[in-house]
Amino acid sequence: YALALDYFNQGLEINDGDDSEFSVVSLHKIGSIYSEQGDYQRALSFCQRSEELASELGMLAHQKNACECLYLAHRSLNNANFTMQYLEKLRVLDDSLNSQETNNRLQQMEIEKQALQDSIATAEREHLTELGHQRELQKKNQTRNIAIVVALFVLLVAAGLYHRWRSVRRSNVIIEKEKERSDNLLLNILPADIARELKEKGRADARDFDLVSILFTDFKGFTAASENLSAQQLVSEINTCFEAFDATMDKYKVEKIKTIGDAYMAAGGLPLPTADSVKNTVLAAIEVQEFINNRKIELDAKNQPAFEMRVGVHTGPVVAGIVGVKKFQYDVWGDTVNTASRIESNGEAGKVNISQATFELLKEDPDFAFEHRGKIEAKGKGEIEMYFVSKNK
Repeated sequence: YALALDYFNQGLEINDGDDSEFSVVSLHKIGSIYSEQGDYQRALSFCQRSEELASELGMLAHQKNACECLYLAHRSLNNANFTMQYLEKLRVLDDSLNSQETNNRLQQMEIEKQALQDSIATAEREHLTELGHQRELQKKNQTRNIAIVVALFVLLVAAGLYHRWRSVRRSNVIIEKEKERSDNLLLNILPADIARELKEKGRADARDFDLVSILFTDFKGFTAASENLSAQQLVSEINTCFEAFDATMDKYKVEKIKTIGDAYMAAGGLPLPTADSVKNTVLAAIEVQEFINNRKIELDAKNQPAFEMRVGVHTGPVVAGIVGVKKFQYDVWGDTVNTASRIESNGEAGKVNISQATFELLKEDPDFAFEHRGKIEAKGKGEIEMYFVSKNK
């Protein structure tokens, strides 16, 4: 290790910024060596410099390597907040790299498709030219030998075309499989309709929606609870919860928008509005709250730390579209989003809090029971009528 560090430092001095990628890699390697030796503070210093330089130069793969070094070092030091921060950053970089891979595959398929079309066109032209030449020979020489030669030549051409047809067919199967794989990668990032529009038009226009239900969740006392968990346990528990949330959103056709730390955001009624989107969003909110409540009972019985959660839902108009150039993210904006966040933060752990607007759309539904909370003062919004909602038993 000592000799490796000496050579890397000599290399950095000789390079002196001439080769930026060399500097990025060398800084990351030095940080990795210190991490292997258990000197995590030095590891953080060098990996941080590598990550910043890679980010400045737009080197996503090297930036991901540096972030992974920072994540492992912070996790070893039990720096829970930084561990979460760099894990989130790794997920974002993975999405960016997947997007780049998808774009590269789409471009490669277009190149292969064009080359295939050119090859077929050339074969057809050559075939027609040869047939014309054979017709001229038949006009000049009607002998049997010439007729036999022509017949053999036509047979050879037919065999070549058959071989070409089989090759084209195999190529089309390969292209179709690669296209399906690229489509699946894109669907991991964007809703299906938005992904389709992006492929057809090369862009996706922002759209106004009149009736969208925004769902927010947030773990109560997250910082205090995380102090009782190691970084690895904390990340594992959050991942378990969010995987369950994703399954519930799929079940009720609610679109997951994003996660921010320990917060989870989803929207019902986009990109395709439906008549039951408000009800489905509230049912999804109740189900994820039930999951957290049941998990707390399970973990309490094992004397293990467990989270409690607030959930809020508000319904109204939003604007939705794609954010970003190098990587895509489907997001929503508007006062409805801000109000939904306030509804969640003014809720209570273990319950689902909804706004007056959402209540008015569901108050006649026999599947729900409501508890009127009256007007609650919400930061930046004044007093808002709020209700707790649950399923009718």
